[in-house]
Amino acid sequence: MKVTVNPTTCIASGNCSRTAPNVFANRPQDGGFVSVLDEHPPEREWSAVREAEMLCPSATIHVRED
Repeated sequence: MKVTVNPTTCIASGNCSRTAPNVFANRPQDGGFVSVLDEHPPEREWSAVREAEMLCPSATIHVRED
């Protein structure tokens, strides 16, 4: 799995960092916009990453199965 985000579409809702905090962060120094902490998360995180992708209101998160 590879996780990417489009920072230009992020609306800083925070759903991703609440759903998959080991993979995403919404840092105040970044204006609250999403940062990817782990582009290739371990399998134990995959379910949370997919849920975060689904919950993202601006479709900022993109997951590619490798």
